[in-house]
Parts: sequence; structure tokens; C-alpha cells
Amino acid sequence: MALISLKSFWSTTAASRSLVMTLSQSLNFISGQKKSQKYSSLAMKILCSKVKSEYKFCRNNHIQVRIQSLSVNETVHFCGVPGNSPISDNRWMDEQMFFKKLKGLDTSKEIFKFLSSLEIMSDIMASAALQRISEVEVDDNGLKNSEGVLENEIFRALCFQFEYESSKLSNTGLLNALQALIKLRIDPQSSLIASLISESQERLTKGQLTIKNLCDLGETFLDLEGASCATLEQILNHMQEKDIEKWSPSELAMVYRMLRMSVREGERYQDLLNRMNSVTLSIASQLSPKFISIILNSLVVLHQTQAVRLVITLCKHSVKHVPYFTDDELVSVLEAFLYFGHHEQIFTEALETHVPKSIFTMYPETVSKVMRYCCQKMILSKPIFDAVAEVFISDADGFTTNQIAEYIVPFGTLNYLPPSATSLFGKLESILYTRFNQFQPHTLLNLLHSCVLIQCYPVNFLPKIFSPYFLQQLQAQPPGLDRFVTSQLTQLFLTATLECPFYEGPKLLPKYQVKAFIMPDSSLDVHNLNRVKTGLLYLLKKRIYFASEVSTPYYYTVDIEIKLDEEGFVLPAAQCEEVHRRIALCVDGQSRFCVNSHHLLGEEAIKQRHLKLLGYEVVQIPFFEIENLKNCRKMAAYLRKKIFPHAYGLRC
Repeated sequence: MALISLKSFWSTTAASRSLVMTLSQSLNFISGQKKSQKYSSLAMKILCSKVKSEYKFCRNNHIQVRIQSLSVNETVHFCGVPGNSPISDNRWMDEQMFFKKLKGLDTSKEIFKFLSSLEIMSDIMASAALQRISEVEVDDNGLKNSEGVLENEIFRALCFQFEYESSKLSNTGLLNALQALIKLRIDPQSSLIASLISESQERLTKGQLTIKNLCDLGETFLDLEGASCATLEQILNHMQEKDIEKWSPSELAMVYRMLRMSVREGERYQDLLNRMNSVTLSIASQLSPKFISIILNSLVVLHQTQAVRLVITLCKHSVKHVPYFTDDELVSVLEAFLYFGHHEQIFTEALETHVPKSIFTMYPETVSKVMRYCCQKMILSKPIFDAVAEVFISDADGFTTNQIAEYIVPFGTLNYLPPSATSLFGKLESILYTRFNQFQPHTLLNLLHSCVLIQCYPVNFLPKIFSPYFLQQLQAQPPGLDRFVTSQLTQLFLTATLECPFYEGPKLLPKYQVKAFIMPDSSLDVHNLNRVKTGLLYLLKKRIYFASEVSTPYYYTVDIEIKLDEEGFVLPAAQCEEVHRRIALCVDGQSRFCVNSHHLLGEEAIKQRHLKLLGYEVVQIPFFEIENLKNCRKMAAYLRKKIFPHAYGLRC
């Protein structure tokens, strides 16, 4: 990352100082009128061929490079007012045409070539050019082409003009240029940045900045100094004085975004947020997809859990925008649904229409978020899952390991095998063979555990999972070997024992096994369990003939257990001798099924499968079969038919 320092620009001698004044006058930087200030006559090639300036570029290795001053012969006029400029109007490019052309340029070289072809442009156009350069040349690692940008003569001329004529810039030109130069890693201590900041602060103090200007300035100071800077507090105080009811949707979205960037300030300005939330609620139907996404994301980051009405309203209005959200916008909306625990069936239906048609052009991270949304909300959407399976088969080689897990885990969680299951899990096996060591231990365990839920057995990888080395890796990383993790390991081990008798690899040592699998409180339908027990009492006459919530030697807990002798008589639940048959009643409430369906979740499906392999006769009592049984007599009749379809008896 390179930094440019303009502190010592033209300052080594009195002669050079004089030259600065001469050049500044010859640039003929004329202020325009009102908000559309436009200026003329910046020599893109500074008007001097005999004098050399010293631009000092400070790099990580502290090398200083001296660059020859700009040439005298090529001139591009900067910021002239059409009609008022000494240059004829046919040399002026319309701003909209300029922005359209600029947007299509993908390298700084193309941008500089484009700028050199112009003779007149506004300060807004010039600052937009700097912003476009920052967009195409800056990535997470910094400025990609530092010499090509910072040593370019046009870029240096722009910097010179912005520094020495900052007081004549429009608000937009000033703030856009400041943002772009900071993004380009220009030294914050340079006289260039200092001049632009000083001018911005002066206008802030005088109250000359609009809401958009305040947001732009706020984001700039967040980049420079973080959330604790005094200027940011001053900006927010100015915002509080504004009439929020008169703000446009775009202004509201900008302020939300700025507050989102500074969570600490969001806490301090909750009154401002409350007023904004109220106004936003009243105009929610007018918000564009972009603004809905920004506001929902801000509400998540700012922990606005009290703004329930606003969240629900925005989520409802987001339904009609699903086809029009960008990938990033859709991710933000999905995160809001997840964070606030909201669910809209019509939103899911909109996803079911949109995702299968667009999935091959969507970012993998977006598809991952869609699958996470379905998984956490327990939504089994076969159109989405089938499409995800197809894109995984064709494109998974380019996915990250986390994305691979997020694509596959929901299939196990929701107990669904798509039509292309053979190809899907064949592709997964191929990836595991080549990239096994790239997976984080807990990610890998989640992935393989989800496979066994739907009877896809990762037998070839179990020896590595049960190895001391892998278990040590699990223990070394959060959450370590907690009860949830050891439950997953135990269920993998039990699957290998019961469903893969041909497996002869290492076993899971007893110290890593749980005595009972975790049963979330939400998975037990207490209401229906009590109704079933009442019906059984009516049927079997005495409470001693059945037991509830029975812990078995095989890690599972049975909702209700009934024991029978060899002749089919019901035995007391406490009796251990002469037990010939064990009946496990699984009282499955809504939480054990996918949302709005009769499809069992993976955890309950594997439990019932394993109980059968362990010798139980499993009788499922699903909520949808008993919800309309209004009294214990009807419940008893249902249970007799369900549990004892032929006959039953009690041994007295």
C-alpha cells in the first residue's frame, strides 16, 4: 500500500512558492453560481516545462521517488460553466453522458485517457472520476496499481487543483473528492487531505451541508478516525436538529447507513433512531429495494429489537422486491428475517419463484444465505433445494468449504433427498477426498453428521473423524467438545454401528460419547404428550402400564414406552423380566416437522430409524392426527387402533 504525501509540494524554495502562486493564477479557477458551481482552466499538464516539482511518494519501504513536473503542451480545462466559460459550449460534455461513459471504464488507464480528451468538466465530474478510480483500483489489499495512479500527471494535477482551490468547490465535489482520495490511501496527514477536511469542517460549522453532505462527511470521518471522533458527534447533532419528516427516502437510508457504521453512536442517538423509525414506518411502501435492504441491515446492526412494527412492515414490503434485489441486498434482507425471527410465507413463495430461475447467476454466498434461512426457519422448499443440488453438482469445485457445508447441511437437517441425490453426494464425496484437510473441524463434523441424517454414510471418512488427532482439533477450537459436539460424534458412531455393519474402522472412545442425546425443550410437545398420556390412562386403566420420557441405554429418550410379554399382554413399565416387545410412542409435535408440512426433520427421522434397529416397535403419534380429538375417549379409541391394531390385554 502506497501513500502520497503532498506536505512538501512546491515548498523547497521561495522561488517554488512564487511559482505556486503564478500557476494558481494562470489556472484561472473561476467560481460558478449557486449549487452548480463549475470552474474553468485547470491545465491538466501544468504550464511549466523548465521547472521540476518534487512529488514525494512514501511507500512501506520509505523509498522517495522524484517525478518530473507536468508538461506544458497539453491542457484540459477543469470545471467550466457552460455558457459562461470562455470556452465554447461544444467542448462541454453533459454530466449524465460523462457519468455513463465513466461507469463503463474498468481501469485507471482508461479513465485518465478519457479525462485527457475533455476540455471542460465540473468539480463534481472530476471528483466522480476520482471515485471511479478508487472503485477499480482499490481492493482489500490496498491500491493495486499505485504507480499507475499516484504518479499519473492528470491525477497529480487534479490533486493540486482540489488542494489549492478547495474553498471554491461545491459541497458534492468537495466531499466526493475527499472520500475518493482517502480510499486511494492518500496520506491523511498530507496538506491535500488537510485542506479538504478543513474546508469541510468550516462548512459543517456554518450549517451549509445537506443531509447527504452530512452523511458523506460522517462516513469519511468514520474511515479516518473511527466512531469516537468529535466531528462525527457534531455531524449527528446537526442531524438531530433537522426536520426528519421532510427527509426523502434516500436521505433516511443514508442516515441509517451512517449510524450502522458506528454502532456506538447508534446507542447514543437512540432518540434520533426512534424518530427515524417512526417516519420510515409511514413511508415503507415508497421504499426501493435498495433502501429496504439498507434500512433492514441497519436495524440488525443497531439491534433495533424494539422496532418490531417497522421490521414486520419492511419484511412484508420486501416480498414484491425479491426479483429486483441485488445479491448483496437479498442477503441483507435474509439476515433481517433471521435476526428478528420473522417469517412470511409469501416471502418464501417469492424465493421459490426467484431462486430456481436465477441460481446459476447468483453468488454462492447468496445461495448459502438462502439455504441458511430455509434451515433455521425449518422451511423445506423442494424447488429451492432441487435447484441448489443442481448448482452444487456443476459449480461446487469453486466454493469455499463453509459454502459447501451451508449448501449441504440443510438437506440433512430438513431430511430431504433431491432427485439428483446420487450425483449430489457423489460430488460431495469427490470434494471431501481432494479437500478434506481444508475444512475446519467443526464445519466438517456438521457436514458429515447432516449426511447420516438422510442415510448418506461417509464411511470412508469416519476413521479420520474418530482419530485422536481430529478429536484434539475439535477440542482445540471453540466450542470445543461440548455436549452438542459429542452428541454429533455419538450419533455418527451409532450410525456406523447400526446402519453400517461392514464398517471396521476405529470406534469412538467412550469418553467422547454422551449418555443421552440433547433434546431441545422445543422438540417436546408437552401439551399433546399429556393428552396422549390421559388417553392411555383411559385405555390401560392404570398409570403403571406405561412410562414417559424414558432414557434408554442407546442414548435416545423415548416419549412413551410400553412393554409387552410374549403373549402380547401389557406389562408394568417397571418390570424388566419377561419383556418380549417394547413399543416406543413418538409424540411428534409441530416442532419435529418442517414448517407447514408433515415432513419429519432429520433428527427425529434418524431417532425413529435407530429405535427400530435397536428392537423397538416405533409408533408415531403426529400432532396432525390427534389435534381434532376433543376428549380422552376419542383419544383412547385412536391409541387402541394405532398401538394395538388387533388386540391387547392386561395381565392381572
